[in-house]
Amino acid sequence: MLGRFFIHLLRSLKSEKDAVNPISEYFFNNPGRLIHKWHHYFEIYHRHFARFRGRSPVIVEIGVFHGGSLQMWRNYFGPGARIIGIDIDPRCRRFEDESTTILIGDQSDRRFLAEVRERLPQIDILIDDGGHTMTQQITTFDELYPHIQPEGIYLCEDIHTSLMEEYGGGYRREGTFLEYSKALVDRLYGWHSREPNRLTADDMTRTTFALHFYDSVLVMEKRPMKPPQSTMTGTPSF
Repeated sequence: MLGRFFIHLLRSLKSEKDAVNPISEYFFNNPGRLIHKWHHYFEIYHRHFARFRGRSPVIVEIGVFHGGSLQMWRNYFGPGARIIGIDIDPRCRRFEDESTTILIGDQSDRRFLAEVRERLPQIDILIDDGGHTMTQQITTFDELYPHIQPEGIYLCEDIHTSLMEEYGGGYRREGTFLEYSKALVDRLYGWHSREPNRLTADDMTRTTFALHFYDSVLVMEKRPMKPPQSTMTGTPSF
């Protein structure tokens, strides 16, 4: 009986590991417009986006390209989702329909991003797949991360451009998005700082539950946070 139990357990674990990812399934059987994605992104997407499926989320994707990913998100999140694509190329307007909005503008333009905030009272998930330059990624985070709903998701992809000179990057070069995002880890720990003149809890600390670093991707989970508490329970051993 014990042997059968372990065989069943192993089969269950294998089936979970090998379960079909609906995003990768759509991509590799793409019936629609052109999509360009790194394959390892699909697991990341599904891991962090699954809880929004069927809940009519507001999805903002910066970087429309040929419009294929807009169709992929529609398929994944369901017919109630509101999809907003942002791109600098006015040709992308052709992808607009009754449930998909296309905004044309430069993601490094703070005035344009302020207009985005005005037009969108709520953002559940923001995907930055835009121009991938350091200025674009940092400006977009600064202007739109606070506007994501309190339990929403921010995802910036292709941040390996922080290592590429043509995007303004370089290994440990000051001012890259990768170095900028590393400093966000310090801010996540702001509750514990004993040097308040250098680091303290700020709005990001109070609104961010976790940062997840993957190859070329940063995912940030928002959640209202309070100062951490610590207690002890049980009987001392000595």
